[in-house]
Amino acid sequence: MSYSDLMIFSLSSNLELAERVATEIGLPLGKVSIETFADGELQITVEESVRGRDIYLIQSTSNPVNDNLMEVLIMVDALKRASARTISLVLPYYGYARQDRKAKAREPITSKLVANMISISGVTRVITVDLHASQIQGFFEVPVDHLVGAPLIADYFERQGLSGDGVVVVSPDHGGVTRARKLADFLKTKIAIIDKRRPKANVAEIMNIIGDVNGKKCILIDDMIDTAGTICLAANALRGLGATEVYASCTHAVLSGPAIDRINDSAIKELVVLDTIQRSEAQKSPKIIQISIANLLGEAIIRTHENRPLSPLFNAPKSSVY
Repeated sequence: MSYSDLMIFSLSSNLELAERVATEIGLPLGKVSIETFADGELQITVEESVRGRDIYLIQSTSNPVNDNLMEVLIMVDALKRASARTISLVLPYYGYARQDRKAKAREPITSKLVANMISISGVTRVITVDLHASQIQGFFEVPVDHLVGAPLIADYFERQGLSGDGVVVVSPDHGGVTRARKLADFLKTKIAIIDKRRPKANVAEIMNIIGDVNGKKCILIDDMIDTAGTICLAANALRGLGATEVYASCTHAVLSGPAIDRINDSAIKELVVLDTIQRSEAQKSPKIIQISIANLLGEAIIRTHENRPLSPLFNAPKSSVY
């Protein structure tokens, strides 16, 4: 099908995913040049006409978060000044999502600040995947379509035979119970919850496990894995309590610092991630299986462009593993 008024652009953060999305839709990526001056300033130039066109701009605000965010803001300004009709920002991963509230006195709510910046830049719609906290949708002053990764992850595990009575889906903390229950519903399993306390940032201590994991295959699920301390500690605790195998999964593979070493040395048999963040060679491991969300994003873009509902995308599809 021809979409003569639709154009897809990508910036620096996740070009591989953008190319897959464009292939799914059957369109080439729009031409854009990004130049960095000696003092670090960015100059972005749109290399073809966008007048009167509906633009879908794909960019994850992952590491380097500030550079990738500035690319978004500058690109949106360029598109707006070039008379694009609409500008939909496709954010597979939304950086600063963890700073969504004041945890102590005199802290900023940076997630809201970034949403304000995006909203006033000229973006007309945001499409994103698995926000750290669902209420972040309300931080934006433009419509937000919030897609979920659980159906893709569920499809993969189901095809590996990991469903039913012999499997338990485990939430690594109380905040992830809704996410774990959604995956458990897809896989028709029970859930367990890890009760932990966090003495300081990126440090977690297991306190108790609520639920029966003895003799079960366990699947841990989280929205993101950063330094992997929490997920590896949880996996080791589950094995210690009699789990026969421990799998882990997440939407956003941030994988900072010692994450890969921790994963390789942990009880995790396999870690399933989505490609919302483009991983470097140093962030790869034989234990990590990556599933592409290109089909999900491509379908979301087409449905948005055609003013059709996105609700069918919340069912389990066939995932693309590579």
